[in-house]
Amino acid sequence: MSDLKDLRAETPSIGRPIPRLEDDRFLQGKGAYVDDLAAAGMVAAAIVRSPVAHGRIRNIDAGASLKMPGVLTVLSAADVGSPVPRIPLRQEAHPSLLVFEQPVIADGVVRYVGEPVAIVLAATAAQAADAAEAVQVDIDELPVVRDRAAGNDVLLHPAAGSNCAITLRAVRGDVDQAFGQAPYIRRERLSVHRHTAIPMEPRGLIAHWDAAAGKLTVDGATKVPFANRRILARMLKLEEAAIELIEPDVGGGFGVRGEFYPEDFLIPFAARKLDRPVKWIETRGEHFLTTNHARDAECDIEIACSRDGRLIGLRGHARTDIGAYIRTVGVTPSRNIAQVCSGPYRIPHIGLDVSLMLTNKTPVATYRGPGRFETDFFRERMFDLIAADLGIDRIEFRRRNLVSEAEMPYALATVQPFGDATECDSGNYEATLDRCLAEFDWPAKSAVSGTKIDGCYHGVALGCYIEGGASGPSESARLTLEPDGMLSVSSGSSSVGQGLETSLAQIAADAMAVPISRIRRVCHGSTTLVQQGFGSYSSRSVVMGGSAIVQAAAELKSILRTSAAAMLGCRAEDVMLGNGIASAPAGSVSWAKLAGPQGIRVDGSFASRKRTYSYGAHAAHVAVDAETGQVSVLDYVAVEDVGRIINPVTLHGQTVGAVVQGLGGVLLEELVYDDQGQLLTGSLMDYTLPRADNFPTVEAVVLEMHPSPNNPLGAKGAGEGGVIPVGGVIANAVAAALAPLGVEIRDLPLTPQRLWRKISEAPNPKEN
Repeated sequence: MSDLKDLRAETPSIGRPIPRLEDDRFLQGKGAYVDDLAAAGMVAAAIVRSPVAHGRIRNIDAGASLKMPGVLTVLSAADVGSPVPRIPLRQEAHPSLLVFEQPVIADGVVRYVGEPVAIVLAATAAQAADAAEAVQVDIDELPVVRDRAAGNDVLLHPAAGSNCAITLRAVRGDVDQAFGQAPYIRRERLSVHRHTAIPMEPRGLIAHWDAAAGKLTVDGATKVPFANRRILARMLKLEEAAIELIEPDVGGGFGVRGEFYPEDFLIPFAARKLDRPVKWIETRGEHFLTTNHARDAECDIEIACSRDGRLIGLRGHARTDIGAYIRTVGVTPSRNIAQVCSGPYRIPHIGLDVSLMLTNKTPVATYRGPGRFETDFFRERMFDLIAADLGIDRIEFRRRNLVSEAEMPYALATVQPFGDATECDSGNYEATLDRCLAEFDWPAKSAVSGTKIDGCYHGVALGCYIEGGASGPSESARLTLEPDGMLSVSSGSSSVGQGLETSLAQIAADAMAVPISRIRRVCHGSTTLVQQGFGSYSSRSVVMGGSAIVQAAAELKSILRTSAAAMLGCRAEDVMLGNGIASAPAGSVSWAKLAGPQGIRVDGSFASRKRTYSYGAHAAHVAVDAETGQVSVLDYVAVEDVGRIINPVTLHGQTVGAVVQGLGGVLLEELVYDDQGQLLTGSLMDYTLPRADNFPTVEAVVLEMHPSPNNPLGAKGAGEGGVIPVGGVIANAVAAALAPLGVEIRDLPLTPQRLWRKISEAPNPKEN
């Protein structure tokens, strides 16, 4: 780490607000997204999807479709073969969950609206779409499991015997004994609604089978290409080396895009069967119906503390609605609800169960801040209620319970049955609290909380949080010194729009002691670039991918010093490297000469199972129009310590974007189903997203006070922190605003219609 600090002083790229390198091609219209790509002889695919939420498939009649112009074939489960492959879990795999894995195409039974039942191949996308509508699917409808409280009268997976897939338990200390002796206990039932990410670019794939070479190439891979290649290879009974997954430019991911979906099998399968390239681009309607949903949890939660507000314990039972199947990372949000329930606070005794309940809805999985958003709402809402009960200032209540710097590393609860253990690595949580209070001007703004000004009720609130990042086990990188002395970087991490190319270029430039202009290109994600890669999820790409570059740079510098020493007739330790020159008292030699006509290629990797934990505090000032239920966010301040800032411009964009995504999730967005499992908000006509002018007053302050001790960069994941505390902060601000009316906030979202209903049913009349 000291070496990297020396290099930073010599060639400071890290920490500078360098404009995103990738934006040059985007602004010139030279980006290459999957729908921009084509191949000779390519055909189009359209997916026939179940129109009902639950039922047995009697028959699939494609006769009319096969007679339509341009149609080549229609494939169903019978064509895939028996047994139909099932999509395995990528994280938190457990033998008891195998029965809940999703088949790549409906195999006799459909369990949610939108589940694939057939695939149509035609000459053009329009012809495929028309033919898909003409496929007749005869389904004998079954009763629908509507929500997580439905019980087991109707079983989605009869072989399991229950609609509860698994119950996780967060354990720390002796929670029953602690509650038995506690002088004060508060219990509430709180809930978070179902919503999801809406990337600008929907999913898409192009698969090409080369029969002569026995090779499959798939363009459109994102997030975790190497993991998806392993899954696909097993399904198709191919060697991994026979498959290439190529990552093009990507228009956003946010956790939902890039996991293995049914289409990730169906499109390559169809290409191999037809021996022609096949292209599929998801429609926006398909995205709502089929891409992973998120959140959707309720919790019966109890918190015990002393009369002076010292936390003693937290216990309860949460239930998450995970939809019809458990997908690749379908357990992760529920695990996080359990493990991160204490947040940045000292809660010595924890016993929180989280039951994963199956329903006839689209499956859920990770979405920016998975599980952390939900559990932060539960905890922070409880804290304001408890502080009011005990007559303690709500800021002081939090301050008394924040984990101190001296207590680091601080262990979080262990999650059973997986035995997952983790600990907060470093930090001064009180410092970010104080900075947030100062930036927000808490004394002035809190004075108007609960008052009516110009017809609107005003409220303020503050919440603290932690952001887990840097998931292991490892990441790989490759540095290439090209014959002209320029450097190229290849990474196993993936880009989903977060500015990865720029950040990795900055890290490589400092690690090699050169200006960033000497980094010719940064390539990422594709399975052709490095031997092994793990992708971008859980805020890991800078920490893991960047640290792998540091390791590769150390090896490359060693090679250059040795080669230069041989040419200059000196010791390797006498050679100095910088700005493309290797110099020693005996003379100097250019890197281009050292590279030779073949260049020098070095692989590096970084392995760690120790997570990083960014942390911070958010504060909000809202105004609520009691006549309409409309919430206006007048001020929002976000403060986070990320350990080390690679690029303040891209980080600022990540933070503000995440806050706005959280505000949209709290105040605007909601996925609503009817009693028959039909999605009622399945288009942008019905599902409201934030516009650029909705939340213009978000201020982000990002700090680097406490570097992580767990990686050579000292960096911590920072892509999700902005969204995590938003639910709790906004709910508490709205509750403070409407306290004079007696409005109680126990559930999200706080859309105008929902909030208007709460106001109209409030016990206290609206003030004039």
